[in-house]
Amino acid sequence: MRDRSLQYVLLVPAFLIVLTTTIYPLAYSLTTAFRDWDLTRSRRPEGWVGFDNFAHAFTESHFLNSLWVTTIFVVSSVALTLVISMSLALLLRRKGWLHTFTRIVLILPFAMSPALIGVSFRFMFNPEFGVLSNGLAAVFPGLDGTPWLASPNLAMAILVLTDVWHWAPYMTFMCLGGLASIPRETEEAARIDGASNLRIIWEIILPQMKGVLLVTAILKTIFALKMFDQVVTLTGGGPGTSTETLAYFIFNVGFEWYDMGYASALAWILTAIMMTISIWYVRMLLSERKMATA
Repeated sequence: MRDRSLQYVLLVPAFLIVLTTTIYPLAYSLTTAFRDWDLTRSRRPEGWVGFDNFAHAFTESHFLNSLWVTTIFVVSSVALTLVISMSLALLLRRKGWLHTFTRIVLILPFAMSPALIGVSFRFMFNPEFGVLSNGLAAVFPGLDGTPWLASPNLAMAILVLTDVWHWAPYMTFMCLGGLASIPRETEEAARIDGASNLRIIWEIILPQMKGVLLVTAILKTIFALKMFDQVVTLTGGGPGTSTETLAYFIFNVGFEWYDMGYASALAWILTAIMMTISIWYVRMLLSERKMATA
């Protein structure tokens, strides 16, 4: 009995930390989402407005634009990351000193701060002294002096590139773990039957990797939806609002426009989007497991 009481006592500090850093802020932001709170008028939340903040979001062009930008970014980033990660995992599954060295190098991008990555790529794509900008101009002279971050399409492409460069190594290691669980005997039997490498990948490896790829897609989608640092340090949401993701728009509403009630409502809309997509992914994963065990 004493041991059981000690267990609960030891959990109290952890519970208090979670309560003060997670549960209370979430509850407070939820109540704020239903209230009118303009920091230029009051330091405290004012009257209740019901669902007005949520209704206003879906009639405002800024929010709809940020939702569209986020959709483009998430779809592009997740798709490219999965393709590149799986391709790298297939190349690195063999053992050897070169493969080990490559795995060590791959962890470096993920170890870097997202804000630092944004600043670095901003300098590298500078049309005057950027390393990548000058390198591309040396190979393709027509690109000399291209204002990479001043074009809406190019700025979005570079933003996606930085995010893929950051997360692809981490997802590659997840794919490597999944590949390690596939029996080699199945591939060897297929090779004896004359199957090509492409057919082995498409008909043997990928079907057995569906579960790992779905988990990877869940994580990458959540990370992409709440991506914020690179937007701030790389594009600043520009040019115009062409790279203003929903997370960055929420920041602007709360700390540039000082409308905390509206910002809280937007944050919960983003949370609802992430929960909906996660539930959809999990259902796909569970149905895939049922089919595999049937």
